[in-house]
Amino acid sequence: MDSIDALILGIVQGLAEYLPISSSGHLAICRDILGINIEGAEALEFDIALHVATVLSTIVVLWREFVPLCRSFFTAKNDDNTRYVLKLLLSAVPVAIVGFCFKDDVERIFGSGLTIVGICLIVTAGLLTFAYFYNHRPDNYTPDHRLREHDIRWSDALVIGCAQAVAVLPGLSRSGSTIATGLILGDRRDRLAQFSFFMVIIPILGEALLSVKDWLSGEGVTGTIGMMPVAIGFIASFVVGCLACKWMIALVKKGKLVWFAVYCALVGILCLVW
Repeated sequence: MDSIDALILGIVQGLAEYLPISSSGHLAICRDILGINIEGAEALEFDIALHVATVLSTIVVLWREFVPLCRSFFTAKNDDNTRYVLKLLLSAVPVAIVGFCFKDDVERIFGSGLTIVGICLIVTAGLLTFAYFYNHRPDNYTPDHRLREHDIRWSDALVIGCAQAVAVLPGLSRSGSTIATGLILGDRRDRLAQFSFFMVIIPILGEALLSVKDWLSGEGVTGTIGMMPVAIGFIASFVVGCLACKWMIALVKKGKLVWFAVYCALVGILCLVW
């Protein structure tokens, strides 16, 4: 992998992480198109490095919301912010179980080609479509035609966390799965996108710490790809992620996600044909 390849992958990750189109799936597609021959553990570790960059972009964009959460949680205040962080921790339990118990299986899937990506993109399209039409059913509205919405509950956090755990599959959009699941549960749109973006911070940073341990021992991706491509991809992913995060929050509030279902279906079909 050279620096240009890393730049392209970083841009794709920064954009696709927040849009409901699967960043891992699009990274796999780009690697195939560019002829980049990394797979399995190497592909997964490089993707994690790019995901860390988008996690940092989330913190930067949502800094005003992020700091009060940290302040309340680390000072053990019994307030809404602390309960919100605890819900985020609860949502991370399912993906943590997948990471510890099925890591080898996930690595094998990341090297299995575009067939699984195509299938998962079509599944993403179906989930987004279902969430859109379910969310617009007449019985989901109050007599004054306002959508019945509520704050994210404890049970919702766990269910959305399960959706995130399933979305480790390349092609199954994490943001699409979690946001669509929240919409089906009736969670407030203005809280849902923020919760979806915050909930990925814990598992990604946890996985990043494990990757750092591998890098320090000489077993990580930087030993085979090199530090320069990783750094270029990281910076590109961070910058584009800052822009895409703001855009996605606005799109969720407007309820325009159904168009991404059309896109995912088309790309999924192309992957299967390819």
